[in-house]
Parts: sequence; C-alpha cells; structure tokens
Amino acid sequence: MDTGTHIVMGFAIGGLATLDPVVAESAATSQSVLIGAIIGSQIPDIDTVLKLRNNAVYIRNHRGITHSIPAVLIWPLLILAVLYPFYPEANLLHLWIWTFLAVFLHVFVDIFNAYGTQAIRPFSSKWVALGVINTFDPIIFGIHIIGLILWGFGFEPGPTFLFMYLIITLYYFLRFFVQNAVKSAVRKKIPDAEKIIVSSTLRFYQWRLAIVTKEFFYVARAYGSSITFFEKYKRIPVPDNPVINAAKKDKNLSAFLSFSPVYRWEIEEFEEDGYEVRFIDLRYRSNGHYPFVAVVKLDNDLEIESSYTGWIYSEEKLRKKLEIIPD
Repeated sequence: MDTGTHIVMGFAIGGLATLDPVVAESAATSQSVLIGAIIGSQIPDIDTVLKLRNNAVYIRNHRGITHSIPAVLIWPLLILAVLYPFYPEANLLHLWIWTFLAVFLHVFVDIFNAYGTQAIRPFSSKWVALGVINTFDPIIFGIHIIGLILWGFGFEPGPTFLFMYLIITLYYFLRFFVQNAVKSAVRKKIPDAEKIIVSSTLRFYQWRLAIVTKEFFYVARAYGSSITFFEKYKRIPVPDNPVINAAKKDKNLSAFLSFSPVYRWEIEEFEEDGYEVRFIDLRYRSNGHYPFVAVVKLDNDLEIESSYTGWIYSEEKLRKKLEIIPD
C-alpha cells in the first residue's frame, strides 16, 4: 500500500488495541502501543531510501528482505528496544503483540497489490503479488479516515476500528470475487490462456490485463466482465545471441528481469552507434504507453554505454536518462 494508507493503518491499530484490557488500563502501555503501531506500520518500507542510490537497487530490493519472514519478527523487537526505555511502566508483552500486528499487517496487505512483496523469504525469493487491491485504494483509505474522524469526535476507538476492519475484510472478499469474474471472462475469450495477470486500478470495476498464451501476449483492460483488447504480440523467446547476452550483464536489466513476470523485448541496431536493447513490462499499460521498461545502450563492440530501468512516461525523458545515468 501507499505511505498514507500505512500511516492511517498505524493509528487504527493503535485505536483497535484499546480493546485489549491490559492496554486500556495503562496509560503508559496505550501510549507506547500507539507509537509502536504507527512506527510498525511504516518501518518495512524503510528500504525506500534505496531509491536514493539508483532504480536498479530499489527495484531489486524494495519489499524484499525488509518484508521477509525474519524481518517481520525482527522489526517489533527493534521498535521495543527503542520505545521501552521511554515507557518502562508499559506491559512489554502487549506492546510487542500490537507492534508485531502492525508490522505483520503492513507486509500482509502489500501482497494484495500488483507490485507485491517477497514475503515468503527466506524460503523463496518469489514475488507474491495478488493484484486485488491498488497500491492506493481510495475506499480503504477513506474508511480509515472516517474511523479516525469518529475517534476524534469521541467514539470509542476499539469498537469503531473493529467494525471498520470487518467492513474492509468484506471489501477484500468482494475484490477477489470481481477479479475471479474477470479471469473467467478472459478464459471464455482466450481458452488457451496459460497465465492471466489481473491488476487493479483506482476504479473499482476497471482492471489491467496481461495475458500469456503459448504463442501470444495480449494486453487488455476489463470493465466488469467486459474485456477490451489493446495489443497482441507474438511471443518470441528471448534469443541467445551476443547482443542480448551482453545486455543481460547490465545491472538495470538484471533488476528488471528479476521483478517483471511478463514482458516483450526489442533490439534496435544503429549503423554507427551500436545497439539498443529494450525490455517492456506489459502489466502497466497507461494511455497507450508502457511506462515500466529497461533499456541498455551498447556500442559496436557490445560494451555497455548506458542503461536505465524504471517508470518513464515519454521517449524524451528516457533519452535524457540514458545520457546521464551510466551503467
């Protein structure tokens, strides 16, 4: 989820914790739990600072080890180590329980996005991305805001947020139901589909589709059970040739390939300027454009001159990135 949603979730978990008698009966415990829940709902995204280095490091590592099983266990302990000296009268066990819940829920809700997480590390580095909930879901965010406003007007936070999370749970089930309906509609039109990647958008009934068959890639958009197809690409395996093999040594392309489950590729040869290799993720089509790419420029001797990976929305900006960001 986005940062704003994780923040309001932290406050909501702190309010929900008042249902715990140990928390409700101790000012020190309730205050520390609220702070712990807010920090816990944010701390797995501390890896966002990796973007300051470069996109390759960020794409390869964001929502990786910081969202893994060991991290979910370690983050609450680190938060307790910082908080407890300031609240020595707090109940340590219950502070840990609610802080752990905040960290766990952060990682848990992230798997429902199209971006996903490596939440089952160290057992597998596979990205778990269900694509049911958009990174920012206005309904989920809005329900949290309503709950916080009611708390501010004097409503009991425990029952308020318990009811709120029951509604959100039902909302998640509804999203799964709608997503499955979309997949069923796709299978009726393309019975030989091997993989159907359905990604949510800001609009409840609209979904992005990337469909893989034995011979083709299809890019489409669903509105309810109505499917609109935009592009159809021949599914051509990535060749084992010197140009591609040289490009694969690039850190940006390597990061892209570690993350993207469905893409097409292009090689453009320039008579005097070498080659350009481009890989294009098919999941994020927006206004006729595919913004998530990896591009590698090579000279005639197949030495990497420059490269880029990330979200880019115009060819002009991509050219500038390739000029200023060396491999």
